[in-house]
Amino acid sequence: MNLHVNARVKSIVEIIGNTPLIRLRTVEQRAFDLEPDRHGGDDAPVEIWAKCEFQNPGGSVKDRAARQIITEALASGQLTEDKILIDSTSGNTGVAYSMIGAALGLRVALVMPANVSVARKNITQAYGTEIIYSSELEGSDGAIHLVRKLVAEQPDKYFFPDQYGNPANPNAHYLGTGSEIVAALGDRITHFTTGIGTTGTVIGTGRRLKEHRRDIQVVAIEPDDSLHGLEGLKHLPSSIVPKIWQPEGVIDRMLQMPTDEAWDAAERLVKEEGLFVGHSAGANVAGACQVAREAGPGAVVVTVLPDRGDRYFQPMKWERHYAW
Repeated sequence: MNLHVNARVKSIVEIIGNTPLIRLRTVEQRAFDLEPDRHGGDDAPVEIWAKCEFQNPGGSVKDRAARQIITEALASGQLTEDKILIDSTSGNTGVAYSMIGAALGLRVALVMPANVSVARKNITQAYGTEIIYSSELEGSDGAIHLVRKLVAEQPDKYFFPDQYGNPANPNAHYLGTGSEIVAALGDRITHFTTGIGTTGTVIGTGRRLKEHRRDIQVVAIEPDDSLHGLEGLKHLPSSIVPKIWQPEGVIDRMLQMPTDEAWDAAERLVKEEGLFVGHSAGANVAGACQVAREAGPGAVVVTVLPDRGDRYFQPMKWERHYAW
C-alpha cells in the first residue's frame, strides 16, 4: 500500500519516502532450490522483503539523499538562489537534484560520465539542468575529479554538496529508510543488505537498524571486479573511497557480486515478480538470496530496489512538434 494515498501536499518534495516493502516469495523459494511460487505460498523457511525505492517521485532511492542534502544546505545558508548546485553523479542523484531544484526554484548543474544512460541524461535536461560531461573511461571517479576542479576555480558560483562526503546523505536513510523498516518489521528483521555506491544507504540504514537491535546483520554488496557492469555501484578497492563510508560498528560483512549474477536476478524479478528494476536491484536481491540461504530458516532479510529498469532504456529523441 502506498502510504501517500489521499495525502494532500504542497510540493512534490513532500512525497519522497514512505515507500512500500514488498515480499519476494519467488526469491525466498529459490534460496532453498524450491519451485518458485507466484501464488502467495508461505512454505519458504525465510522471508525476503524489498524496499520499493523506485516509488519515489524521482524514480529512485536517491530522492531521499538529495532532499536531505538540499534541505540542510538551505537551512544553513550554504545554498542560496544566487548559487548553482553542482555535484558529480552517475545519474539517479542527478535526477533527484534536478526534480527538487525545479520544485524549489534552484539552479542545478551536474557532472556525469559521458557514458551514463541516455534516459538519465534526457530526464535531467528536461528539468532544465545543465550537464557537464566527464570522461567515460574514468567512470564516477572522473566525474568527482572534474566537479572538484570546477568548484575550486569558481567557488562563489557554485554550491558543492558532495554527496560522497556529506553526512546528510546517510542521515536521510537513518531518519527515513531505516526508521521505516523498523516501523514495518520491528524485532523480526535479522539481516539488511544493499549495494554500495556513495555508501549512504547502507551506512545510514544500517546505523538506524543497529540502534534498534545490535544483532541485526548488515551486509554491504560491492561488484566483484573493478571492470563491472553494475551502474551506480562502487568497487571500493579500485575507487575513491567516500568520506561517508564509516563501516565500523555498522557493517558486519562485505559481499562481492558478479555482474552476470546481478543481471540474471534482475531479469528473473521482472519475469517472476513483475518488478522491472535496474541491475543494482538485481545485485541487491541476489545478495539477499545468498544471505538468506546462509542464515537458514527463520531469517528475515530486507534489501532495497533502488530504481526502475526503464531508466536504462534509450528513449526516442524528444521532439517539440506535433503532427495532426
